[in-house]
Amino acid sequence: MSDQYTEQRKETVDRLRAEGVNPYPNEIHITKTAREIRAEYDSKSREDFEKNPTPDFAIAGRLMAVRLFGKAAFIQIQDRTGKLQVFVEKNSISEDKFKLFKSNFEVGDFVWVNGNVFRTKTEELSLHAKDIKLVTKSVRQLPEKWHGLTDVETRYRQRYVDLIVNEQVKETFKKRSQIIQTIRNFLVERDFFEVETPMMHTIPGGAMAKPFCTHHNALDMDLFLRVAPELYLKRLVVGGMERVFEINRNFRNEGISTQHNPEFTMLEFYMSYATYEDLIKLTEEMLHRLATEVCGKSIVKYQDVELDFTPPFARFTMKDSLMKVGKVPAKVLEDKNEALKYAKSQNIELKKKDEGMGAILAEIFEAVVEERLIQPTFITEYPTEVSPLARKNDQNPDVVDRFELFVAGREIANAFSELNDPTDQAERFKAQAALKSRGDDEAMYFDEDYIRALEYGMPPAAGEGIGVDRLVMLLTDSPSIRDVILFPLLKKEV
Repeated sequence: MSDQYTEQRKETVDRLRAEGVNPYPNEIHITKTAREIRAEYDSKSREDFEKNPTPDFAIAGRLMAVRLFGKAAFIQIQDRTGKLQVFVEKNSISEDKFKLFKSNFEVGDFVWVNGNVFRTKTEELSLHAKDIKLVTKSVRQLPEKWHGLTDVETRYRQRYVDLIVNEQVKETFKKRSQIIQTIRNFLVERDFFEVETPMMHTIPGGAMAKPFCTHHNALDMDLFLRVAPELYLKRLVVGGMERVFEINRNFRNEGISTQHNPEFTMLEFYMSYATYEDLIKLTEEMLHRLATEVCGKSIVKYQDVELDFTPPFARFTMKDSLMKVGKVPAKVLEDKNEALKYAKSQNIELKKKDEGMGAILAEIFEAVVEERLIQPTFITEYPTEVSPLARKNDQNPDVVDRFELFVAGREIANAFSELNDPTDQAERFKAQAALKSRGDDEAMYFDEDYIRALEYGMPPAAGEGIGVDRLVMLLTDSPSIRDVILFPLLKKEV
C-alpha cells in the first residue's frame, strides 16, 4: 500500500464531491445476500432464467475484483455471507452511471447493485445490474496477497484487512462464535444459570496469578483486573444459585506466547451437590458435543494429529502420570531430596525457593509430562500445596479432589470439588498470604469477605474453568492463540 496510491484515491474522493457525488452515502437498503441468492437459484439453469426471469434484488458489499470489457464489466461483490458475480453494462444502467462506475469504482470500495439473477455463457450464477451506486470509497489498496510468516504480525495488527482478504480467518471466528453458543446451550439445557460478575476486584483471587493493577480516582483506591471469577461465582452458590456459569474475560500479567495472551476468555461454572467426578463426565459430554457439532465428528484433526473426543477419556493420577508417561523413577515421588536432584538433572528451574514436595512434583509434571498428553487426558490427585481452593481428599489430605484436562500437550480445563469449610479455607488463605509477604507475586490475598460468605454456608459443590481460546484453537486447527483472538495484545508498533 503506497502513500502515492492512497493520495490518488483521496483525490478521487475530492473529485467526486466536487461533481456532486457523495462517496459515503447513507440510507442503503438491501433485499438479498449473496448466500440467499445462491441458495434460491443455484439449482436453476440458464434456460430456466430465460423462461422465468427473476425479480430485481438489491445487494451490497465490498468490490473484490473488476474485469472491464469496453462497454461492459464483470465485478465480484463480497458481503458477510460470501461472494457473487455481477454483470455491469452501459446499456442497462445508463451511459452516465457506467462512466461513473468505470472511472471511479475500484477494488476495496463498497457498492450497491440492483438487478436480476441469470447465468452467464460460462454458467456462472450472476446478477445483471440495472442500477449501481458507490456506497463507501476505500482510500487504501487491499493487498494482492496475504500470506506467509513475514505477514503474520501485520495480520494480527490489521485484523480488519486480514478478515477482508482471508476467508479462512473469517471462518475461524464464525466457528469460535458457534463453539461459545454450543457451550451456552449445553449448560442451559442442564439448568445452569448464566451470570456476570465484576471485572474489577478490590482483592484479586480465584487463581494463582499476577494481576494487573489500576486505580479508581473518585474512591482513591487500587483495583485489580480479575484473574478469575471463581470467588464471586461461589458467593452466588452461597446465595442459592446452585448451578451458575460465566463466559467472560480474565486478565493475567504474564508473558505472551502461542498459548498465552494476557487477556483471555474463560468458561467457569459451578454445580451444587456434585463432585469433580461428576464434572469429568460432564466435561466429556460437552467436548464430545462440541466436536460433533462444530467439526462434524468426534475425531478432530489438529496440526496433523487426530484427537479423539469420544468418551471416556484417558485418566491418570498425577503420580501415575509421572511414572507411566514421564518415566520418572518411583523414588523421586517419595523423597524431597530425590525430587530436587531429579529436577536439577532435567534442568527444571523451580519457580520458588523452599518449595514443598507437592509443588516440586507439580513442576516436574509440567516439564516432563504435559507435552506428552496428546489425546484428551484427565490428571487427578493434585497436591494440596498447589490447590488452595480445592477440597482435600478424605482418604489422603496431601492431595485434593481435583482434575486438569490436557489435550495436544496443553491444559484445557481445571476443576475440583470445592472447599466449603471456612476454617480450612482461612488457613489456606493465611498460607498464601505468608507466601505473598515473602515476595510471591502469584500467591493469593486473604479474602475476609469470602470467608464470611462461607460462614453462611456453601453447599457441597464442584467447579470448573475451561480456557475457551485454547479450546477454539483445537477445534479450528489453529497453531497460535493469536489466530483465535480477534485483536491479540502486541508490542507497540515501531
